Amino acid sequence: MTAFTEEAWTAVAPLRRAIHDLPFNQELAAGTLNEGRFQAYMVQDSLYLVAYGRALAIAAAKAPDPDALIAFAGAAREAVVVERALHETFFRKFGLDPAQAARADRSPACQAYTDFLVATAQTEPYEVLVAAILPCFWVYWDVGMAIAKSAAPDNPYQAWIDTYTDPAFGEAVEAVKAIADRAAAGTTEAVRAAMHHAFRRSTQYEWMFWDSAYRLEAWPV
Repeated sequence: MTAFTEEAWTAVAPLRRAIHDLPFNQELAAGTLNEGRFQAYMVQDSLYLVAYGRALAIAAAKAPDPDALIAFAGAAREAVVVERALHETFFRKFGLDPAQAARADRSPACQAYTDFLVATAQTEPYEVLVAAILPCFWVYWDVGMAIAKSAAPDNPYQAWIDTYTDPAFGEAVEAVKAIADRAAAGTTEAVRAAMHHAFRRSTQYEWMFWDSAYRLEAWPV
């Protein structure tokens, strides 16, 4: 049987191309992305990561083996502690108040994505949760590596690029992919199908998240 991750990655190929083609990512690579758009993205990303950390922590609690428990517990800490440091670096650079950012309202896209992850963590089997978690790792690695190849010299967003092309992050991506493949190999066809649905939905939310930041999305009423 083909590995779950190979099937899932191939199935979302059009979505991945659409993510690469987003104006946000194209302009970030060129170093021309408007600071206001990047600020909006960083604020929403900081809110997203708190919820993502919770989903990772639940995955650690549900993990059937010590290796997966360690991987997800470590990732939960990274999401809240290490990436928060990256956000605070940019907050200082752009004159944003971290406390004010923490009180910001989640955009519709951020709200939908985080609600999906937390609901999946609380109500779906472990295998489906792993599939929902994986795109945030893998898509960011994929986008980061693509941007790095074409990034403008002295890019003002180089710290962001460096974070998601760090070999340590690549190792974390491979670890979660391996966990997902093990989970899929030991489950039923019905659960495997649910895993594919969750993987695709999270990938769709990744597109929506970047697009919403570029559009400075806010609640309409």
